[in-house]
Amino acid sequence: MQIEYRDEALRQFHGLKKTADKALHQTSDADYFAALDPESNSIALIVKHMAGNMRSRWTDFLASDGEKPDRHRDSEFLLEPGDTRESLTERWEKGWALAAAAVEPLTAQDFEKVVTIRGEPHRLLRAINRQLAHYAYHVGQIVFLAKHFAGSRWQSLSIPRGQSETYRKGG
Repeated sequence: MQIEYRDEALRQFHGLKKTADKALHQTSDADYFAALDPESNSIALIVKHMAGNMRSRWTDFLASDGEKPDRHRDSEFLLEPGDTRESLTERWEKGWALAAAAVEPLTAQDFEKVVTIRGEPHRLLRAINRQLAHYAYHVGQIVFLAKHFAGSRWQSLSIPRGQSETYRKGG
């Protein structure tokens, strides 16, 4: 059962990344860095935050606290010199690769282990679910913002509006 869960979690991680990547590809550089208002995060900051979270959570996943001492979470919500689309995309790719590399080798016995996140103990299933929910939340934000900025240029990531019946019928 644990291996089935691991495989499903990996499928979900890959699906979330694929969805976000499709949305990101529809975003201009200007829109990538734009915020709806001063209290909102841009797509760039969401990507930066997710990448920082992934680096912290998945590095030494079974051996150290998921909140690494060198993580500066607050800085993930600030654009800093050097935060280009390219540099943030590189962090994004590395973060997703860390997640996959941490989850792929898990064995049934590993699911009996406890890991800590911010000093709080988590069984592996809970720790993985926590991250899946967190990433789904932020991928939804990315898709919302990308769709907002793309407007009529938006290409649906699933079944286009008004096409449900065609899809249901196999067309």
